[in-house]
Amino acid sequence: MFYESPIKRRKSRQIMVGNVPVGGDAPISVQSMTNTETTDVAATVAQIQRIQNAGADIVRVSVPSMEAAEAFGKIRKLVTVPLVADIHFDYRIALRVADLGVDCLRINPGNIGREKRIEAVVNKARDLNIPIRIGVNAGSLEKDLQQKYGEPTPDALVESALRHVDILDRLDFQNFKVSVKASDIFMAVAAYRKLAQQIDQPLHLGITEAGGLRSGTVKSSVGLGILLMDGIGDTVRVSLAADPVEEVKVAWDMLKSLKLRNKGINFIACPSCSRQNFDVIKTMNELEMRLEDITTPLDVAVIGCVVNGPGEAKEADIGLAGGTPKNLIYVGGVPDQKLEQGNLVENLERLIRKRAAEKEAQEKDIIAKA
Repeated sequence: MFYESPIKRRKSRQIMVGNVPVGGDAPISVQSMTNTETTDVAATVAQIQRIQNAGADIVRVSVPSMEAAEAFGKIRKLVTVPLVADIHFDYRIALRVADLGVDCLRINPGNIGREKRIEAVVNKARDLNIPIRIGVNAGSLEKDLQQKYGEPTPDALVESALRHVDILDRLDFQNFKVSVKASDIFMAVAAYRKLAQQIDQPLHLGITEAGGLRSGTVKSSVGLGILLMDGIGDTVRVSLAADPVEEVKVAWDMLKSLKLRNKGINFIACPSCSRQNFDVIKTMNELEMRLEDITTPLDVAVIGCVVNGPGEAKEADIGLAGGTPKNLIYVGGVPDQKLEQGNLVENLERLIRKRAAEKEAQEKDIIAKA
């Protein structure tokens, strides 16, 4: 069953990205980024909606040109999730998307030219209460830092971040968050740990360019898992060379495994062996596909034999313990009924949906009485 995470999170300031609080005592938010052409409004809106439906709290959109900025304005009107505009170098794009309703600017102050241009963007952000994300990446460090350190290092990443922070400090602007991303796990972890001790702004976590779906999931889970266990991180993006929806799914699974967020079904399933009394792998694949739409927090155990089955099933909201000739179902820790091997997935889905609906109704009742 779900219980409170033992992780003690780093104390940070809280900012608002649209209607999503980031930092402070707010839940760690999940982000992803579109990979459509921003000027293709219909395609970008469709992808944003899929990302949001998968559970993203915030979505980032690349805005590389004024044409893309105008498209961004149209997109902003067609979606409800908070949008971050990813902008580099051209301060005029930042000013334009600010007027078009952007919820956060991802822009490094030091990369947009003269002090007057930086001040114009910061003043606009202040006037419209728009936060900024300082985004440092090991692949795009300033040339002088590359020469100073010889190669990207944790110290180089932090020094770059603090340069941008100093600019915002001079302009008396504190409504920002920071990231120091690297594709190397050790570099990213060291950089975030060091930066976390030097500023109190929210930190946006990511292992950048982590790789494809499988390898990127592993690298992100290891690197971000270490930081999250340290209590570091207020918002997270899993960077995969895959459908952005997969980034959201991985991020949620990561946060759920650390008891930092709770949404949808948490499956407890055995890896299967010769003791199994039904095809565990096939059953799990079908259940995960069929039940993606459920957002009510629910623990579901799918165990193939009588060795570990009863113990795991008793601890879940719905538990299946494989047996012969029938499989025993536990509901709320109590033996409830036995299921035949035939139509096992269909019957499990029915029971899980019923249990989810009951829990949702109970939660609504509690809220109504509060």
